[in-house]
Amino acid sequence: MAAAWPISLCIFTVALLIDAAAAADAYTNYTVGDAAGWFFNSTTNKPSTNYDTWAANKTFNLGDYLIFNTNSNQTVIQTYNETTYQNCTTDYSSDNDTFQYDGGVDQFGAASIISVPLTALGTQYYFSDAGDGEQCLHGMAFEIKVNQGLGLPPSLNHPPPPPYSPPPAPADGGQSPPVTVVTGSPGNGGIKTSSANTFWFSFLILVFI
Repeated sequence: MAAAWPISLCIFTVALLIDAAAAADAYTNYTVGDAAGWFFNSTTNKPSTNYDTWAANKTFNLGDYLIFNTNSNQTVIQTYNETTYQNCTTDYSSDNDTFQYDGGVDQFGAASIISVPLTALGTQYYFSDAGDGEQCLHGMAFEIKVNQGLGLPPSLNHPPPPPYSPPPAPADGGQSPPVTVVTGSPGNGGIKTSSANTFWFSFLILVFI
């Protein structure tokens, strides 16, 4: 006969299952670096934490957000280009594979919170290219793999608007072309003449006679 589980162990196991189910049915906001934030110490030339280690034990899905608690001394670069990531610079990246986020502040050292939505499947990379890439070269970088999860929520699943195309220019410099209306009549060669025009034509003939 199998031994009965302690009631406390059963309750703990059920709680874990409930937490796992809830996690599968929700989107997650991940604070990058947790309490350490996204910072770099220019005196020691070290980031505030090991970001590769921070990202290694997490599961990222479409619709989740990365929250960077930082300041304007660092940058937030998102790229799908591994070469750009390895070189720690955006100099040779293209417009559709690398993006720089900012917190809308220009003052050096001003605090900012930058939210980056995860909207594409697969591997993507993050780094700070401040100091001509020195921050990235000294560990201010990490990579993640984004899974399907629940898919994109409606708020992030809007297709891009179609490209603008100007309306066609009007003909003849903006003036509408003349329109001729001809109505057919079976008994007059296909052309119907106005009775008023017939009257004036007959009047002119009488005058000249």
